[in-house]
Amino acid sequence: LGEEFDIHGGGMDLLFPHHECEIAQSRAAHNHQPARFWVHHNMITINGQKMAKSLNNGVTVKQLFDGSHPLLSKSFSPQTLRFFVLQAHYRGTLDFSEEALMASEKGLTRLQAANSLLTKLKISDTSTIKFDDIVQEIENCLDYDINTPQAIAQLFEAARRVNLINDGRETINAEDLSKVSSVFSLYFRGILGITDSVTNESSHLDSILNVLIDLRLQAKMDKNFALSDAIRDKVKASGIEIMDSKEGSTWRFIES
Repeated sequence: LGEEFDIHGGGMDLLFPHHECEIAQSRAAHNHQPARFWVHHNMITINGQKMAKSLNNGVTVKQLFDGSHPLLSKSFSPQTLRFFVLQAHYRGTLDFSEEALMASEKGLTRLQAANSLLTKLKISDTSTIKFDDIVQEIENCLDYDINTPQAIAQLFEAARRVNLINDGRETINAEDLSKVSSVFSLYFRGILGITDSVTNESSHLDSILNVLIDLRLQAKMDKNFALSDAIRDKVKASGIEIMDSKEGSTWRFIES
């Protein structure tokens, strides 16, 4: 395998004898192990059963992306799949289901929506909310055996605080806004690798909701309050709240 490198990955089923044989060969050839860190991930299950070629219960990446598998009613983006995997610890089992993928898709959009709000937040002289604790917690989580689920939980907390600022219930100054922006840039897009394609998905959602907000505003101006309320209630039933203020209407995901 060469002299030495940082990380060697593979499934837990390769721990013995495959990886132990590699270590033995490298020790004989170079008098030291080939890798500094060994990352052995657990198995993917489907309906509680190990996903394996021999059991003929696998789901291919292509089937996920085009929605052609019998267990799927729709397709899912590569970024949704990445986020789905990252929400489980690499040494824990990951149970595949469409419901879990849809929950990941919704959570991913929620985080990206909060990220898109960062350029729209009103900057104040003082901050009533801080993000230093989130930065520290994310670093602790990733340093402690690459705990991506807990790191993502901290990103959701950051998104919650961003929404509070956007709603006018908290304030933020320029320094702290730069800090939370770096959180999303470094950890969400950088280390976790959620790319701009998700931003495009969020932008499409934002555009659609803005159309609905404009239609609702027109309905209110026409005194068609039944239609205005129906738009608000149907959007709310999908997990999104339309909020009215003197500056206009905005939207946010309803916290679960």
